[in-house]
Amino acid sequence: HLNSYFYSMIKTIGTHNYFVYILTNRLKSVLYIGVTNNLKNRVYYHSKFVPNSKHFTHKYNCKYLVYFESYQNINVAINREKQLKKWSRNKKECLINSTNSNWNFWNDLI
Repeated sequence: HLNSYFYSMIKTIGTHNYFVYILTNRLKSVLYIGVTNNLKNRVYYHSKFVPNSKHFTHKYNCKYLVYFESYQNINVAINREKQLKKWSRNKKECLINSTNSNWNFWNDLI
């Protein structure tokens, strides 16, 4: 159930949460993988238009959240981000499909 998935990602008092996330564009043809300690703010940043921006997400209009994982250790999160970036497109798609088979845009759910 989707709500229980998001509920399980809520920060527990006294802990740190770090997120590895995947964004895509409207046509779902480009993927971007990042890491952050504030998923909501980071997705908001990616979704805002910035004229003449050289950032990958702005250049390719990657502003739709389709996948994320939560970690309590930043080093583990960074290592996971690096691992995912090395994966093939097909393997990344399988990962997204494991929790979001329709590739729904989760921006408004976080």
